Amino acid sequence: MAKSPSRRDSNGHTAAACAGAARPNRDIVMSCKITISPGSAEGPIDLERISAAGASFYRNENWDELRHGIFTRHGGVSQSHWNSLNMGASIGDDPEAVRENHRRMYRAADVNPERAASSWLVHSAAVNVIDDESKLNGKLEKADAIVTDQPDTPLVMRYADCVPLLFYDPAKRAIGLAHAGWRGTVKGMAAATVRALESAFGSRPEDVQALIGPAISRRNYQVGDEVAAEAIAYFGEISGVVTRDPADGSAYLDLWRANRLDLIRQGVSNIEVLDICTFDNVDEFYSHRAENGKTGRFGVVISL
Repeated sequence: MAKSPSRRDSNGHTAAACAGAARPNRDIVMSCKITISPGSAEGPIDLERISAAGASFYRNENWDELRHGIFTRHGGVSQSHWNSLNMGASIGDDPEAVRENHRRMYRAADVNPERAASSWLVHSAAVNVIDDESKLNGKLEKADAIVTDQPDTPLVMRYADCVPLLFYDPAKRAIGLAHAGWRGTVKGMAAATVRALESAFGSRPEDVQALIGPAISRRNYQVGDEVAAEAIAYFGEISGVVTRDPADGSAYLDLWRANRLDLIRQGVSNIEVLDICTFDNVDEFYSHRAENGKTGRFGVVISL
């Protein structure tokens, strides 16, 4: 039976009924309903934690129309500090191991690997729009977000403390996936993705649903004064995205709060925050900071 990840703060996880079933072209699937009670004003979030094809991932129960998953680090073939479902191809891991890990992720999520689209992550606010078949050429464009209205076209990205941002517009049948580290966050990556959905597919912010995924939490994310200043310059002094330790004045950045605020300012109100801290949960997710840079990248995939 799958279990919810351990937490070091007061936030609670509850695993409800688990059930196993066989699905066409897939291994036996074990599905556990997970309720996460955030340590914020957000209400409880109902998720599924699914084990399939040897891998484990979380999915939003409200997005039954989509095939999607936020994958843990388990169920792959990578060795050493990349252990085991590492999706990062540029961090020294065996390329064949990474390719096999991707195959396992696509199989578990039941998406089409032949049409998978990703990007070359550069900590920007650039968005790649995939609006026709010509964009599916396998070339990695420099961008930290991808949006599409093409069916059967999985969007894929990799993370290790940075924020996964998943988007769905059921009205226009469009999706998006973004990667927001501190640089992307203070450049407005979240808002830029919503604007891209608007301009490319006619999405209205009030129709867009957003899921903010596992990332490093504020309590573990001490930043320098320059980073704090950039965050305050974009979000404002009273936004609460930066807090300081009263003992020594050191600054801490809240990436979840910052990206949620960016979405709200852009007109998005349907936002869920999956506040699992990657730093506190290296048994489940990769964390660049907790593991001193010697770690892998967990994958996120979403497809119409």
